[in-house]
Amino acid sequence: MADTKLDRSPRMGGLFARAGLATLPGASRLPFIGGGGGALPDRTLVLTGIATDRDRLTAYDRVCGFTLSDTLAPTYPHMLAFPLQLALMTGGDFPFPVIGLVHIANRITQQRAIGAGEVLSLRVWATGAEPHPRGTQFALRTEVRAGEELVWEEESVNLRRGRGHEEAEGPSIAPPEVGDLPATATWRLPGDLGRRYGAVSGDLNPIHVHPLSARLFGFPSAIAHGMWTKARSLAAMSTELPDAFTVSVAFKRPILLPATVEFAERRTGNEIRFGVRDATGGTPHLDGAVSL
Repeated sequence: MADTKLDRSPRMGGLFARAGLATLPGASRLPFIGGGGGALPDRTLVLTGIATDRDRLTAYDRVCGFTLSDTLAPTYPHMLAFPLQLALMTGGDFPFPVIGLVHIANRITQQRAIGAGEVLSLRVWATGAEPHPRGTQFALRTEVRAGEELVWEEESVNLRRGRGHEEAEGPSIAPPEVGDLPATATWRLPGDLGRRYGAVSGDLNPIHVHPLSARLFGFPSAIAHGMWTKARSLAAMSTELPDAFTVSVAFKRPILLPATVEFAERRTGNEIRFGVRDATGGTPHLDGAVSL
């Protein structure tokens, strides 16, 4: 697998513009626009010399509910890697258009706490496409290193909706459904949560930032970012988490903003099962498990 080394983190505005171009009729025939089918690219994007912006870290901790700290929140490296993930998916050799992909599962392994003063490097690549009951699934893999030490890993599974495969299974990294866990907190989420998280993370997908733009993609209102929901859940459990752990989630129904949701959890041995669900109807939004 060939490495493509980047001089700096890609600019998100240009990447989202490229993603929008891919939705135009006939755009996939252009050599610099992806979405024309075929195999996933056999290349890895690499970015080195990444220093943490302390102001951005503080803003991220606040919007996600983490206690301000000199270590990175467990989900913070995802935000650093997201521009590389988007750059990979908007490349001319990527087989699926970005608009319309659904993030259905995510697994993070933190090998140890990462200090805010450490200089990091990132590697991002895509794994082979596989059948899914509702279309085709593929994964984006990310590794974060401090020097030569692997300190953080992520696998994000995305779904390209289409002709389903009844015999296929969902993502292997998704935890089992959490069932009827006891609620431990109620969160009232404001209508501008998507814009606030997007301003920090750079993920300004139209489905998150405003009701009008979300309606263009079939949602009655803006929806919360799935990775915000995962981050907020980990913030709620932060006193229970060691420096090293693995956390897997399955993203279920989107959270339509504004919303009132419940956080539920139960610890059994070396595992914490947790979930986020609608506070009134019980609709599941996220199922998760932490392996300690």
